[in-house]
Amino acid sequence: MKKRTYTLKRRAESKDLTRERIVAAAMALHEEVGPKETTISAIAERAGVQRLTVYRHFPDETALFHACTSHWLSLNPPPSRDAWSGEADPEKRCRAALVALYRYYRRTRRMWAVSHRDEAEVVAMQEPMAQFRAYLDSIRDDLLKALAPGKRERCAIAATLKHVLQFATWASLASDGLSDDAMTDLVMKWLAGVRG
Repeated sequence: MKKRTYTLKRRAESKDLTRERIVAAAMALHEEVGPKETTISAIAERAGVQRLTVYRHFPDETALFHACTSHWLSLNPPPSRDAWSGEADPEKRCRAALVALYRYYRRTRRMWAVSHRDEAEVVAMQEPMAQFRAYLDSIRDDLLKALAPGKRERCAIAATLKHVLQFATWASLASDGLSDDAMTDLVMKWLAGVRG
């Protein structure tokens, strides 16, 4: 009985390692060529397995994307609100949130660029991207409470925050050569103008 238990344990470990290689291969290809251009054949080749092995572990694209997204986010977690939630001053709170998010975007820009590019055409990506947008909306709502409690400019401030928290805004400003701190300074000036 002991030999059978040992054999089953080794088989399970081997299966887990194969699954991890497949997920790592998919994640790397998503970042290199984008989700839309990543094929099961390419994933299998990168992972050193047969296509059938990929399908055995992931019966459909959604299952593979879920595993890939979970793994990538575990390696690249979005900024925690702890980085700014303790700041009572509304402007310092906003600045801390923006700096944390912009530094995150800079570190992870390749994956976000291809994800945004391919989202409309890869159905399996749409749920994880919607979840990230909900995360950004929660940051906007938090900052809005601090910056505009009951102010009449609340709608304009909310729209500005929604825009400046987006990866596309960060990417546009980064393409102009702005550092994350310079972007944050610019955004704070925009917000000051909107707040009056």
